[in-house]
Amino acid sequence: MIISMRKNATKEEIEHVCERIREFGFKVHSIEGEERVVIGAVGVGDVTPCLEMLEATPGVESAVRISAPYKFVSREFKAERTRIAVNGVEIGGDEFVVMAGPCSVESAQQIMETAEAVAGAGAKILRGGAFKPRTSPYDFQGLELEGLQLLAQAREATGLAIVTEVLSERDVERVAEYANIIQVGARNMQNYALLKALGKCPRPVLLKRGMSSTIKELLMSAEYLTAHGNPNVMLCERGIRTFETATRNTCDLSAVAVLNELTHLPVIVDPSHATGKQSLVPAVSRAAVAIGADGLLVEVHPCPEKAFSDGPQSLNLEQFRSMMRDLKPYLRLWKETRVAAAATA
Repeated sequence: MIISMRKNATKEEIEHVCERIREFGFKVHSIEGEERVVIGAVGVGDVTPCLEMLEATPGVESAVRISAPYKFVSREFKAERTRIAVNGVEIGGDEFVVMAGPCSVESAQQIMETAEAVAGAGAKILRGGAFKPRTSPYDFQGLELEGLQLLAQAREATGLAIVTEVLSERDVERVAEYANIIQVGARNMQNYALLKALGKCPRPVLLKRGMSSTIKELLMSAEYLTAHGNPNVMLCERGIRTFETATRNTCDLSAVAVLNELTHLPVIVDPSHATGKQSLVPAVSRAAVAIGADGLLVEVHPCPEKAFSDGPQSLNLEQFRSMMRDLKPYLRLWKETRVAAAATA
């Protein structure tokens, strides 16, 4: 349920409400807005007695049920969009954010050359895999700690923030030492031990949708992160598995519009994994902007034909620069629409 406190509610009244909610066996999560405090109460059991009590409690303006099974990430709990600040960049705000880089960190030269190129083209965040979950145990698994160190060197040289994937709860602390954003890959979307560990981590999380997961399942995984203490979550549509074989996955762009209705969390689109084809990445990127995504996660490599992984879906440096140029008119309209929506909210 959601409890909206009155504008003039005192600190004592707010603390009293939180204590009474706990007495009913619910967990409390409060958000301090510009004008009032909103309290979320989650747990298992009949909320009716608690709602009746709250209606008579001083300082309470309203108390309502949350119908969605995901509480903290729902629009019912928080109407305004979540904005996540990362290294001077705000994701979910009034700027469209592009994250770009190779699937795998392969060498110092490769990651530095890519970082400089994508930064020059307008990307704000460098992506790169140090730990790689591969279908085959014989494929390249990543440089691990060396890869993290190379990403940090690229950040130092270019000013780009870093997003990179973690595979296990055992590695969360180590990855957090180097990354600005920690990515949860599609295969780990329902790795609940990992999600709980990341819920206690101070780094924002980019949560990818599982290849066969519903939107509800994606939001429930996001709820794990927020319920365990981490409100800074981004959702990523990276394509789902269907009967179609023309593309690597089926890019569910409608999911972006649905998520914007259901949740306050930022939504990112990964056109590289969604299509698996270099030639389709620019078109799907334009579509992602048009439908209201908050950013892109794009694979870029200096020489895709020599890439250790995902070469066929990676743009080369010039292709990325060209795509970013072509996106400019779409991004101007995106910003006008976002600012206008914020003004009428």
